[in-house]
Amino acid sequence: MLIGVPKEIKTDEYRVGLTPECVLALVNGGHQVMVLTDAGLGIGKSDQDYLKAGAEIVASRDEIFERAEMIVKVKEPQLEECALLKKDQILFTYLHLAPDPEQTKALVDSGVSAIAYESVIAEDKSYPLLTPMSAIAGRLAVQAGASCLEKAKGGSGILIGGVTNVEPATVTIVGGGVVGYNAIEIALGMQANVTVLDKSATRLNYLESVFGDDLNAVPADTESNEVFITAADLVIGAVLVPGASAPKIISRNLLKKMKPGSVFVDVAIDQGGCSETSRPTTHSNPTYIEEGVLHYCVSNMPGAVPLTSTYALNQATLPYIEDLANQGLIQALTEDLGFCQGLSVHQGKITIKAVADELGYEYTEPNQALI
Repeated sequence: MLIGVPKEIKTDEYRVGLTPECVLALVNGGHQVMVLTDAGLGIGKSDQDYLKAGAEIVASRDEIFERAEMIVKVKEPQLEECALLKKDQILFTYLHLAPDPEQTKALVDSGVSAIAYESVIAEDKSYPLLTPMSAIAGRLAVQAGASCLEKAKGGSGILIGGVTNVEPATVTIVGGGVVGYNAIEIALGMQANVTVLDKSATRLNYLESVFGDDLNAVPADTESNEVFITAADLVIGAVLVPGASAPKIISRNLLKKMKPGSVFVDVAIDQGGCSETSRPTTHSNPTYIEEGVLHYCVSNMPGAVPLTSTYALNQATLPYIEDLANQGLIQALTEDLGFCQGLSVHQGKITIKAVADELGYEYTEPNQALI
C-alpha cells in the first residue's frame, strides 16, 4: 500500500503521523511511504532521516493527498485538507467529530473512509490509541495549571506545592479515567492537596487503592461538584464520553462561585469542553479569563511535547497501520471488531452513533457500511 504522511497544519501542532522508525517498519513490510518535506522537523527529524528509512520525500501536499491510498496524520484534517480527500482513500488520525459539524460534513462529502484513533477499542474495552495522549495530557494539565497559577500569568499567585508553614494549592480533578489518573499522579507528586470527582464507585475505590490517603476521592454529584470545584485553586476537566461531546459539568453560574484568580484546565476541549465557558485555544495564546477564572483550553495539549507524544502515539498506532496496509480496509476492520469501532465515516455514511445523533445524520453500523 502507498501511505502518505502530510505535515500537520493545525496551529502550533508539531507532531507527525509516522516516525522514521515506523516508516522503516512499513517499508520492510513491502509498503511505500511518502512524507511531505519537513513534516518531521517538529520532532527533530529531517528529510534525510526519512530518506534513510526508505521514504519518498514529496514537495507538494496536494501530491500526497492525490497519490496516497492511506493518509496517516495526528490531528483532525483541517477543511483545506478535507477538500483534498477522496473516495476509496483511508484516513487514519484523531477526528473528534461530535463538536465539529464542518469537518464532519467535509468528510462525508469527500467519500473517504475515516478511522478515528480515539474510537478504536481493544479486547479489554480500553482505548489503546487514545490512552497514550490522554496520559500525556493529564500530566501536562497539572504542569500547565501550576504555571497559570503564577501571578504574572493571570493566576492568584499560589505555588502549587506550597512551602513550610504555607499551604499548597487545592487541586480538583473532574474525572478519574486515564487523564485524571495521570493528573492525580503529577499533582500529588508536586505536593498539592488533591480531590478527584468521579461517578464510578469502582473507579474511586481503585484510585484510593493506588494513591492511598493522600488522595480525596469523592463521588461526583451536583452538591459535591459545587463544593470541591468552588474550593479549588486549580480545576482540571478530565471527563470523557467516547465519541460524543463532553458533558458540560461546569456551568457559568458554578464558575462565578470559583475563587478569583483560580485556574481551569479543560482537557476535554477536543470533545467540545466540559464547561459552558470553554472555547479552544492554542499553545501560542493558551489562556483567557471568564468570570475571574483563568481558562487553559488548548485543543492539542500533547503537541507541546511532540517528541514524546509522537513516539508514544506511534507505538500504539503502528500495528493498526500495518493491519490496514497488509489486509486492506475491509478485511482489517471485519477481522477486528474493536478496530471497526473506530470507523467514523465511510463513503458518505456516519458510522459513530454518538456523532450521528448529535449532528443529525442517519447512523449506519460500521460493519454494515463495509458490506
